Amino acid sequence: MTRSLVASFTARAAAQPGAPALIWEDRPVSYGDLYAMAVRARTQVEEAAPDADRPVGLLVRKSPEAVALVLGCLMAGRSFLLPSHELPEAPLKVLFQQTGCAVVLGLADAPPVDRVVDPAGAMGCEEYPPATAVDDEAVTFMLTTSGSTGLPKVVPLSSGAVGRFTEWAADTFGIATGVAVLNYAPLNFDLCMLDVWTTLAYGGTVVLVDPDRGASAGYLRDLVADHAVSVVQGVPMLFQLLAEATAESGPLDKPEHVIFAGDSMPARVLAGVSTTFSKARWYNNYGCTETNNSFLHEVDQDRPLRTPLPIGRPLAGVRWLIIGQDGRALTGPGQGELLVNTPFQSAGYVNAPNAKTFAPHPDGAPGLVYYRTGDVVTLHEDGALSVIGRTDYLVKVRGFQVSTQSVEQILLDHPAVAEAAVIALPDPVAGHRLHARLRLTDAGSVNSLSLRLHCSERTVRAAIPSVIEMVTDPLPRTSTGKVDRNRIKACVLAAEEERARMPRP
Repeated sequence: MTRSLVASFTARAAAQPGAPALIWEDRPVSYGDLYAMAVRARTQVEEAAPDADRPVGLLVRKSPEAVALVLGCLMAGRSFLLPSHELPEAPLKVLFQQTGCAVVLGLADAPPVDRVVDPAGAMGCEEYPPATAVDDEAVTFMLTTSGSTGLPKVVPLSSGAVGRFTEWAADTFGIATGVAVLNYAPLNFDLCMLDVWTTLAYGGTVVLVDPDRGASAGYLRDLVADHAVSVVQGVPMLFQLLAEATAESGPLDKPEHVIFAGDSMPARVLAGVSTTFSKARWYNNYGCTETNNSFLHEVDQDRPLRTPLPIGRPLAGVRWLIIGQDGRALTGPGQGELLVNTPFQSAGYVNAPNAKTFAPHPDGAPGLVYYRTGDVVTLHEDGALSVIGRTDYLVKVRGFQVSTQSVEQILLDHPAVAEAAVIALPDPVAGHRLHARLRLTDAGSVNSLSLRLHCSERTVRAAIPSVIEMVTDPLPRTSTGKVDRNRIKACVLAAEEERARMPRP
């Protein structure tokens, strides 16, 4: 039986009660204090939701109290749904109902299920009972997908899956007593499995980024420098901000590991990373909420960088296949959809069909359930794997199959482009036409003609956007921080319809 996350945390709290578990607003929260907060939260959970068979809903912003509430649920042996608190009320209510939550603990204005309890109360527990034991298959965390194609899917993770992941992450990145790890992502992100929950399970210190200051380059740099952060994991935006801050104040020499996660790293951001971290090893980390990490690539900084970065080699215990257009597994170099099976993966969605997404494959290992990632990858001659884009974003333009995400990557590789979204619009002749919306690093620093030339040198003519629109405001994001292409597409279509209704001169 795998040692659970909460059992590991409890052992660390007993062994080092005075050691810092969290840094929040530049003040430390010790392991002893966090443990006491978690025990009080456990009492709150058990009193608010006496039916141990029903999950608990959590609706919280990042804070020490929110971390303690998650630990309190784990101590009580309860499964819990942890969605983004920024989701609108209607989908939140549906998610809590679909997962059977009897109570929502968190913000006072959370949508009602049976009732809502504010975590500010019931903080007077003095006894520290042992955590409720659960077996490896018992569901603990329930996270959600981004919801970019509709209602987010609920992804349940078992105690064993979480325990196996934290063991792998701690061993791979040297997370142990005295090691500080930056937490940039919101608590509902799967990235927190590494930078929050692995760190607490293995005695390190989580340096929590205040979400309200997450776009401040100077604040982020000071957090990393002042608290001797050793492990930095994040999306490209984090590394871009750190590069901006260190350009003036000098490189950061304490980090030992920097881990790229989420979106593909643009070439200009990688160039900034090379001057930001003077001693760190770089990793490109591939995974998703449904499987957690599955591939890892350590970047050789002595060789020329190529983008997109390869996703690397499978982790120990990971099985994978690439399925071509004929539905069979590739046996050599080629392109297709990536299927994976990991020691950390979910058994399937709570609120969506699973038959096509989680299933055995005739070319796979007998008895294994593979997750269809939806990512189109290329297996190169040298054995390297690169992600091209999502199957959701493959479209036909004048007979050519084009990945809009691949076009986005090409645009992001231009040093003048800070953000990019490429959407496919219906076209009666071409099938689709591509519309790019960009935000530049400096307004007016480049024009659409030079950007088209940049694209023409890197892709086929059909993949060059027919419209390149430049905006000054940041592109809209989903609740999980990804560019919200659906909102952009709706905005572009509405503008086109409005122009079509205007009388011609």
